[in-house]
Amino acid sequence: MPELHPHYEPYAQGLLDVGDGQRMHWNASGNPAGKPAAIVHGGPGSGHRPGARRYFDPERYHVVQFDQRGCGQSLPHAADPATGLEHNTTERLIADMERLRDHLGIEKWLLYGGSWGSTLILAYAQAHPERVSEIVLCGVTTTRPEETDWLYRGVARFLPGPWEEFRNFLPAADRDGDLVAAYSRLLNSQDETVRRAAANAWATWEDAVIAHEALGKPNAYSDRPADALMAFTRITAHYFAHHAFLADDQLLHDAGRLVGIPGELIHGRLDLGSPLDTAWRLTRAWPEARLTVIDESGHTGSPAMTEAVLAAIERFA
Repeated sequence: MPELHPHYEPYAQGLLDVGDGQRMHWNASGNPAGKPAAIVHGGPGSGHRPGARRYFDPERYHVVQFDQRGCGQSLPHAADPATGLEHNTTERLIADMERLRDHLGIEKWLLYGGSWGSTLILAYAQAHPERVSEIVLCGVTTTRPEETDWLYRGVARFLPGPWEEFRNFLPAADRDGDLVAAYSRLLNSQDETVRRAAANAWATWEDAVIAHEALGKPNAYSDRPADALMAFTRITAHYFAHHAFLADDQLLHDAGRLVGIPGELIHGRLDLGSPLDTAWRLTRAWPEARLTVIDESGHTGSPAMTEAVLAAIERFA
């Protein structure tokens, strides 16, 4: 396994008021005088992972992490059904990142993230290209409707049994329609028993997709505290039911706005949930981006993917 940097603790953290009654939790670690870098977590709604900062040399990088609206240590938390999601949109997450960058006095930062994190990074960078020095993405997604439809319907071709359970959890009237929207309705039910059962059914399907990978592990999504699982599933279904609040193909269509920003895209050839074609198409539309395909890796990564991410971050240090 490639050698990650030793674990290190933040030197500062706080709750930033970003409006709409939301307070975003953030932390900063490494060298305050080093190269600024922000780690953008996936999900949506997963919250930040302290271990992700181990990709960055703390002597050379000023590392910023934050929890997107409604998850992690940000407030209010989406596990609480009283927490509305009407102010939880991609546009507002982009504005939150800008407010945090300004709050910390950072002029430009490198952005690193994967899965949903790559979608949010691309959306932010296209809105504020002058604030981005470089981009490192792994498990690349743009959350187009066709990507969401593949993950929650198309992959059934490989996993017919687990998908049938995922589909049949829904009321019969919803089983042939928009499955994600139907789950979102259940995850926002006033009945806690319904919400919790829907969260478990959703996570069980996500687990099945990941566990199908050669290096995947069982319970990758469901193995988290109940409130964290509730927030993750509720926020994810909310974003995916609304097509990430983006126009179809928006991030690929607007990739020209990334001109001048160096990018490293790292993707597993065996990624079942997020197939390689999105990363390939993005690289063709973004001349400064370089795609590295990891043959033995799926969505959850591999030692070779870890090595490639470390090399990409080291390249930009």
